[in-house]
Amino acid sequence: MHTTHMLQIAVVFLLATVVAVPLVRRFRLGSVLGFLLAGVVIGPHVLGLVPDTGSVAKISGLGVVLMLFVIGLELSPARLKVMRHAVFGTGLLQVTVCGAALMAIAYYGFGLSASAAGIVGIALALSSTAFGLQILAERKEAGTAYGRQAFAVLLFQDLAAIPLIAAVPLLGHGAMGAHAPDLNSVLWVIGSILAVVVGGRYLLRPLFRIVARTRIQEVSTATALLVVIGTAWVMELAGVSATLGAFLAGVLLADSEYRHELESQIEPFKGLLLGLFFISVGMSVDLSLLRVMPMLVMALVLGLLLVKGLLLWPVGRLAGQLGPLDALRLAVILCSGGEFAFVVLNLALGHHLLAARQRDLLVLAISLSMAVMPLLVVLIAHLLRGKDTKPEREYDRIDADVPRVIIAGFGRVGQIVARVLRAQHVPFVALEASVEQVDFSRRFGGTSIYFGDPARPELLRAARADKAEVFVLATDDPQANLRTARVVRRMFPHLKLVARARNRQHAFRLMDLSVDQPVRETFDSSLHMTRQVLEALGTTPEDAAVQLEQFREHDEELLKSQYLVYDDETALVQTTREALVDLEHIFEADIRHQENE
Repeated sequence: MHTTHMLQIAVVFLLATVVAVPLVRRFRLGSVLGFLLAGVVIGPHVLGLVPDTGSVAKISGLGVVLMLFVIGLELSPARLKVMRHAVFGTGLLQVTVCGAALMAIAYYGFGLSASAAGIVGIALALSSTAFGLQILAERKEAGTAYGRQAFAVLLFQDLAAIPLIAAVPLLGHGAMGAHAPDLNSVLWVIGSILAVVVGGRYLLRPLFRIVARTRIQEVSTATALLVVIGTAWVMELAGVSATLGAFLAGVLLADSEYRHELESQIEPFKGLLLGLFFISVGMSVDLSLLRVMPMLVMALVLGLLLVKGLLLWPVGRLAGQLGPLDALRLAVILCSGGEFAFVVLNLALGHHLLAARQRDLLVLAISLSMAVMPLLVVLIAHLLRGKDTKPEREYDRIDADVPRVIIAGFGRVGQIVARVLRAQHVPFVALEASVEQVDFSRRFGGTSIYFGDPARPELLRAARADKAEVFVLATDDPQANLRTARVVRRMFPHLKLVARARNRQHAFRLMDLSVDQPVRETFDSSLHMTRQVLEALGTTPEDAAVQLEQFREHDEELLKSQYLVYDDETALVQTTREALVDLEHIFEADIRHQENE
């Protein structure tokens, strides 16, 4: 390929990415959809700026290889042991049930061969890990009951994609009428896998230890890429999928002390090449099919969303033990197709399991389902807003002695407060809205913690808040924090409120509710770190303590003055600038005073 032509293609790719991805992210639809959209626009079916899609697809395949390596790195035995019930329970059931249903539809409804129907069914049962995790993170729902189940299902799907990818070439041989692999081929494959496992176990760690001693970042990065691509190449020579080799390399290093360093070195390459992969998929999307056979395309999209959604709901209820509304959220976030389906369908086309038109229709349907899914998530969240106030189980009956302190929220902050109070024999009651957190704390001897929403008046009465002296707001959700503060201030004005604040704006809202000194959750730890920094730079511990105490007093006064104008952004900016100048003058005066002594 001519150098000028390569540069032209590179410019087209980068320009399309820079325009499409931020545009899509602005509407909270995910960067993957932006890459797909960019590929559609520059591909042969729209603008035709990149006619040679085959070469792009070959290069972008490295992105999938690197993604499988990173997935392998995440699968440490310890992590799998903790999540085994959700991963191998809910995840296995979802892939089995949805795969069987979609396979039956492909076989009986569309006349595909048994091999092709099996591949298509399981491929369509996989959901988008990139979309799902991104949406959970953006909505801050990764830690919810349904968020944890979604993560476990996606993790199992990533695992299931490995044998599926490896099975396509074998099924393809049968589809083309070739003989079954002979014994030598099978032994060669098994021997290659064993060689990778044994060699990786005894050679990789010493290799990375030697490379680490060089302290040369470029050599370390090159070694990481060598391990991934080299293992993939060896497996491909053995007649097995290169992605299986990359996955094995990741698993072998999952417990390594170099795991996080490897992940950070691979991540930039993985991100760029995965973006290129999704662009190449977008370029292969044939939008003319939507014009020629719109009803069939829409039927495929709706059928995929409905079949997976209807089957995911009972899976979430039974295997995931979710409530009906959380099971609905799980179904919506996992009902679309996923990125691994593109890989599998391309392999199926290359091994003559699918015709080009069949593959194009499925790619278009999966792409459209991925585009629709974020909109469905927003719609369902809007419809369910305020309808799921019913707890996952009945609130606990509180039969504790009269408490002096009530703690709302029993996470990291609430537990520390409780430990000190228990050591001082101060009676308290802790209210926690998470069933899992309550059960976990009780396993470690937490007898004064009860499940319930601390913002519910009847629960506060049952906790005998009217007899308590102090109410500690330790919940990590600012909105729940403020909601509880309003109820407590209205019903029990005698209580002294000690409240945790996420940031300055949250602190201002708490001050509106007469919380005199909100405790900013990162303020003291930041001051402690700053003190260590100053001492490391040569400041004496005494001077560092004085300087930080001056800063503390200054910032607390600034917080009070900014509270008076916190709804005026211009005034906030001005007071911040003035405060910085005042602080500089304080430190300069302190330095002059020390010099004069």
